[in-house]
Amino acid sequence: MKIVILERNSVGTDVSVDCIRDFGEVTVYRNTVTVEEVKERIQDADIVIANKSPLNRETLEDAKNVKLICEFATGFDNCDLAYCSSRGIKVTNVRDYCTGMVAQHTFAMALALSEKLMHYDTYVKSGEYSSQDRFSNFDIPFYELEGKTWGIVGMGHIGRKVASIAKGFGCHVMFHSVTGKSSCKDYPQVDKDTLLAESDYLSLHCPLSELTKNFIDADALKKMKKTAVLINVARGKVVDNTALYEALMQGQIAAAGLDVVEEEPLKSSNPLSQIKDSTKLIITPHLAWASVEARQRCVWEAHENIAAFLRGEDRNVVNP
Repeated sequence: MKIVILERNSVGTDVSVDCIRDFGEVTVYRNTVTVEEVKERIQDADIVIANKSPLNRETLEDAKNVKLICEFATGFDNCDLAYCSSRGIKVTNVRDYCTGMVAQHTFAMALALSEKLMHYDTYVKSGEYSSQDRFSNFDIPFYELEGKTWGIVGMGHIGRKVASIAKGFGCHVMFHSVTGKSSCKDYPQVDKDTLLAESDYLSLHCPLSELTKNFIDADALKKMKKTAVLINVARGKVVDNTALYEALMQGQIAAAGLDVVEEEPLKSSNPLSQIKDSTKLIITPHLAWASVEARQRCVWEAHENIAAFLRGEDRNVVNP
């Protein structure tokens, strides 16, 4: 088998991809972005491993041997599934490999914002703490999670993990199902307006779709508590970034933690890039999924998807 890894660096150079060589000749590219690069590099491939590279009619039509596309990711919006199905090309993704890490990062941001950790760390390191005449300092108020209401959008694996941790902190958990089809009975399901009005912490764990695009817009932000903290570890376009900037600057909500933004990497044209106050806004570079352990699992799960395919079995296939 001829296997092409288009975006080897998407899983980090500190994580080995050598296990993929179990299945044949592997050609590895550090990164692949343009249509022309994709077309040239997959021309003779039987199996393509990708993350964001466009895989559609334009890039695949001359790649006559491709039988399987493996995502180094859960998302597969870089693939034209209908076209792949018409060609008999199976597309697989990696599932539930970073649930614990995304949940962990959700709380890392929530706690940092709630406890104003950046401010107090800077206070100590600046020398101000050493020069004061008292043992403690709490010049900016900070708050407990216990007793607060934690709202969730997207009660899948990650949403449920976050809910269990929030409950462990003593939070009251509720959630909103965008589709209205959630089967979760462990926590109260509420409508959007109730979620916005009652959440002290609101974390987003939903996929991007027409239903979730700009789910948090100017109107939604106006309905939230002025003390609320918003966490987005889902997709950047679930939150209207301009509306969030205005809400933070006007004090409509207290703070936000974002691992994703509308266009990545963050552009200087995004108004959120102007906010330097880390007690108000924390932005991390789309890394909530990327612990060493999670990236290792991602590669191994892709390996297992290929192994299943070669045995004639469907494993994590996302197209009919």
